[in-house]
Amino acid sequence: MVGAAAAGLASLAAWRVWPEQGLWNPCRAALPPRLANHPLVVAAWDGIDPSQVWDSHAHLMGDGDSRSGIYVNPRMDSVLNPTLYARRLFFLNAGCVHDAPGSVDRSYVERLHNLADGMRPGFKILLFAFERAHDEQGRPDLDETAFYVPDAYARDVAKAHPKYFEWVASIHPYRADCVDALARAKAEGARAVKWLPQAMGIDPASPKCDRFYAALAKYEVPLISHAGLERAVFGHDEQDNGNPLRLRRALDAGVRVVVAHCASIGEDQDLDHGGKLVDSFALFARMMDEARYARLLFADISAMTQRNRAGPVLARVIEEERWHPRLLNGSDYPLPGVMPIFSTDYLVSLGLLDEGAAPVLREIREHNPLLYDFVLKRSLRSRGKRFSAGVFQTRGFFQVESERHVRQ
Repeated sequence: MVGAAAAGLASLAAWRVWPEQGLWNPCRAALPPRLANHPLVVAAWDGIDPSQVWDSHAHLMGDGDSRSGIYVNPRMDSVLNPTLYARRLFFLNAGCVHDAPGSVDRSYVERLHNLADGMRPGFKILLFAFERAHDEQGRPDLDETAFYVPDAYARDVAKAHPKYFEWVASIHPYRADCVDALARAKAEGARAVKWLPQAMGIDPASPKCDRFYAALAKYEVPLISHAGLERAVFGHDEQDNGNPLRLRRALDAGVRVVVAHCASIGEDQDLDHGGKLVDSFALFARMMDEARYARLLFADISAMTQRNRAGPVLARVIEEERWHPRLLNGSDYPLPGVMPIFSTDYLVSLGLLDEGAAPVLREIREHNPLLYDFVLKRSLRSRGKRFSAGVFQTRGFFQVESERHVRQ
């Protein structure tokens, strides 16, 4: 099993040196007091109201063993597909459920409970449902679906554990019942809708999305959509669907759009200038500077500290203080638990993190990847600037106006 996973990882050609924290998440128990009360952790929470901190980008996973309705493509569970097999194994290990046969669904949620308890009281996690790929006629395409997490499961987990979780629906806009599904999700407490257009087969610029956009605007439900290059989840692999400019159709319909990861990797066609290839982030930045989208276009900073994303783009986002009121923090859990894809030493080498913080952060990560992600981002500096407290206090963005004046 481990050999197949290592072979799959090598086939990705992602790493040239052995990862500083090895390949596998050790999944240690709760933080010891010396770490929980470490000055770095205390400083990270300084000026932050934990009751306003909602992790705005976290994935709900499992294998359906609780009758949750979760579907995992058989290709991801076969050593005959080593890359996909390795990817699934790393995700399971990141969520500390790799050795929980028969109780993966339950163990994943319990691990999230434990991690949330290691934060501060009031902290919550937005759990993402994950839609199936669909064809052009709006029919589910399971062969091109890596995994499927039904809205009903995300809803039920959040409802059963309101101290810890809120939930985010995932609805394909080509579905015949997409508007009814959105109305139902809104009535049942969904805080947003999540898309991964490249894998799900969604063209955000298609007129097929218009009725769904009208409903999103009507119900004041934000859309969280991946943009830029996508390689983590297989599916239709229609990379053009991740072009940030294609989200203008939603914005022009009055939808609040959150661009996941600030479109921080990849290249896309510049549809404004003849279709030449430019950095996806440059297109995102152009949109952020368009006055007509100032109240509609937002972004999350999930995954931006990964080795393949950190660098000039991360520094730019830290330094662009005028963007901070429109940025939302999210962990992209379970990815902070995928040990090879993060490197605190790399961030130190970029001058974004103090060298003295690295050993503490590495140790925190072995116990609590959520706290690691939070403390790491609170510790980043670029040219004397840092992410503002508001980037982490995301609760208000996901509440309707009537809720914003009432503390739960």
